[in-house]
This record gives sequence, C-alpha cells and structure tokens, in this order.
Amino acid sequence: MEAGVTVFVEVKQRSSDGHGEGFEAVTHRKRLRIVRAARLFAASRSLSESPLRFDVISLGGPVGRPHLRHDRGAFDAEGR
Repeated sequence: MEAGVTVFVEVKQRSSDGHGEGFEAVTHRKRLRIVRAARLFAASRSLSESPLRFDVISLGGPVGRPHLRHDRGAFDAEGR
C-alpha cells in the first residue's frame, strides 16, 4: 500500500529486445486478467474501498548493462 492506495505490479524481464520491451508484453487481455485478480485479492483483504493502482516494471537490455523502466499507473481498473 502506498498512501492509502493498493498497488499491484506486473514485472517483465527481457534478455534481448528481439520480442520487444517487457512492458509491451502486458497486452489488454493480460491487463484484464491482472485487474480481475487484483479485485479478488482486494475483496479478500477488505481493501475493496481503497483505490487500486497498476504499475508495470520492465527489466531488459544486454547482460551487464540492464535498464529498468517503471510505469506508475500503467493502466486503470478497466485495463486501459
């Protein structure tokens, strides 16, 4: 939780950029699955009334020179 907001984070790692960046793998369908799971988790922990935020962290780049990308609020509770 961050200041009353429950944050769910999807982490993707890529060892090369041959298949795109990690954040690109979080498709609309994947986002909807994450939102559904987050809502179930929040309901089971009595967090249904607290705001939810969905972040994506991508780790990629060549060996020895990785880069990190953190997209705060990457999508909303509708998967957009």
